[in-house]
Amino acid sequence: MDTAVKMSGITMRFGNVVANENVDFEVRRAEVHALVGENGAGKSTLMNILYGLYIPTSGTVEIWGKKQNFGSAIDAIKAGIGMVHQHFMLIPQLTVADNIVLGEEPQKGLTYLRKNANRQIEKLCEEYNMSLDPKAVISQISLGTQQRVEIMKALYRKAEIIILDEPTAVLTPQEIDELGRMLKHLKQMGKTVIIITHKLQEVIDFSDRVTVLRRGKIVGTVETNETSPSEITRMMVGRNVHLGGEKQAVEHGKPVLRLDHVDYNNGRVDKLKDVSFSVHEGEIFGIAGIDNSGQKEISEAINGLIHPNSGCVLIEGKDVSKTHTAAIKKSGVGFVPQDRQKSGLALGLTVEDNLILGYQNNPEFKKKRFLLKKSSIAQDAERKIEAFDIRPTDRHAIAKDLSGGNQQKVVVARELSHADTLIVADQPSRGVDIGAIELIHRSLVDARNNGKAVLLISLELDEIMLLSDRIGVMYDGRLMGIMDAASATREKIGLMMAGGESEQ
Repeated sequence: MDTAVKMSGITMRFGNVVANENVDFEVRRAEVHALVGENGAGKSTLMNILYGLYIPTSGTVEIWGKKQNFGSAIDAIKAGIGMVHQHFMLIPQLTVADNIVLGEEPQKGLTYLRKNANRQIEKLCEEYNMSLDPKAVISQISLGTQQRVEIMKALYRKAEIIILDEPTAVLTPQEIDELGRMLKHLKQMGKTVIIITHKLQEVIDFSDRVTVLRRGKIVGTVETNETSPSEITRMMVGRNVHLGGEKQAVEHGKPVLRLDHVDYNNGRVDKLKDVSFSVHEGEIFGIAGIDNSGQKEISEAINGLIHPNSGCVLIEGKDVSKTHTAAIKKSGVGFVPQDRQKSGLALGLTVEDNLILGYQNNPEFKKKRFLLKKSSIAQDAERKIEAFDIRPTDRHAIAKDLSGGNQQKVVVARELSHADTLIVADQPSRGVDIGAIELIHRSLVDARNNGKAVLLISLELDEIMLLSDRIGVMYDGRLMGIMDAASATREKIGLMMAGGESEQ
């Protein structure tokens, strides 16, 4: 079988940091090859080398048996490599065809032949069995369709090897299924596809082989039909991982949180439209939806960061719609924000300081006036560092020097330990390692088992279905419906995520 890509002895250093160390990576012609590993394992660095964005410190790259010395992405494109990044690189105001041919437009003299471009794209779509309207404006099409545009951009430039970076991060379940069919068709057409992903079920569903990286080194490559998600996880982490926590049978109590016909306009568009739901003691209420469907505004309205234009937010029956964040925290609400670095941490402070951030005026930490109880704060930090496995274990370590997963553990440890009634967790596992995800899941489920109310907002549908007792689905600022997790299916949720009929 022909070898499409052969990377030998690849080492990539950034100062003192070794991102890839003596990596050997091989991809066959006409296969879908998954590249997986924890955050910081070196996946993206390796693919950025293949795409010419980085020049390796040492090692060689061969494409179709020929040694390459890429100095830029232009060199990689000329060698038949295309890359679809996680965040699409499209111009919203232009049409599908305009974006695909950009830089290589059909021209007569200096005149752009738009009709010719449309015809070329129609012909290419027919060849690859992709449904695209060349005249559609990018800003008016779905994210799944935008992804097809990005793939078509690579095919238009005659790519034989296509790299997809986290290709399902912004897709509905139906769009993920469509991507799977697309990958199968590309393989049948002789194309070679490399997917960087952390979603192990999609590795199993889509790929022929899977390579695992850990701390910049290759752990191994296995045939997908001879492995399982649990084995891949063990290769990634070095131990067994159990996601989802241990749910206990808990009787749901009174409603702790209630949104009652909440509307919110950010000054330009309606971000929340007549949203109503409640979260009870002893339950995890999950909110699903593609990104920017109103989830962020829901969490911010609850935590006093924004104020609804109409309707109200009630916590234990008290209207907090116009209340500021500090007062809401005092009422026993813990908030794990979407962006830990911007909203969850003071990056220049120590782990110890961050573990009391926002709670430094609590009686257990404060003496009279402005004096703090240093011994109490130190003991509190030591307990949390041990309980939440925060690394390094030094309470004096600076927050910005921690990995993303350990930064998230600091936020989760602080907020969950001070939440007496309600936890609002907005993308709690975003950008963290699978080991940290395991701990975060267990912490949220333990809170629920102890009778607290948990509002979970996540773009990861598997996470929502695994942890939630009830699930609400958002689309374009509206709550499309609420269902029991026990009766929820990916298809049902996916339909509502795309704006289909609600189920109440």
